[in-house]
Amino acid sequence: MKTMKTSNPKKWLALALGLFLIGTGSIFAQSHSYSTDDSMIALEGYSPVSYIEQGKAQMGKKAFKTTYDGITYYFVNPEQQKQFQSNPKKYQPQYGGWCAYAVSLGGKFRPNPKSFRVVDGKLYLFTVNLEGDFVKAWEKEGKDKHIAQADQNWKSMGKFKTF
Repeated sequence: MKTMKTSNPKKWLALALGLFLIGTGSIFAQSHSYSTDDSMIALEGYSPVSYIEQGKAQMGKKAFKTTYDGITYYFVNPEQQKQFQSNPKKYQPQYGGWCAYAVSLGGKFRPNPKSFRVVDGKLYLFTVNLEGDFVKAWEKEGKDKHIAQADQNWKSMGKFKTF
């Protein structure tokens, strides 16, 4: 049996999206726009304030949590919690926390909370995959181009849930 290998993240993503679309009949069932599991915990428990203010992914603590727009956010300390509460939109990840590269190509893939970039004070998350580094592809192909395309795509795809 011959296996297919692709080292191009865009090709891998297109292939994965195609296979997913073929394999599911109700892909467009309406659901929430956030990349979370049933726990409705944002960023798998990482603090959104740490990304923006410190440029690093730090696991939050259950003792310092806030729910905003139906999603629970964890923070490293009470100061971060207060920062978020004073301006939650500033700290929310772009595209509901879905992979920014995938959204720019028209898909939704769950990100790895440790794979991110902060651009102009906004948090962008990325899928980590053995086939390629989505952050590097996003930057190499032009992050401004991908941000513009993802912003446009998100307007119509935000209410749909895919994986």
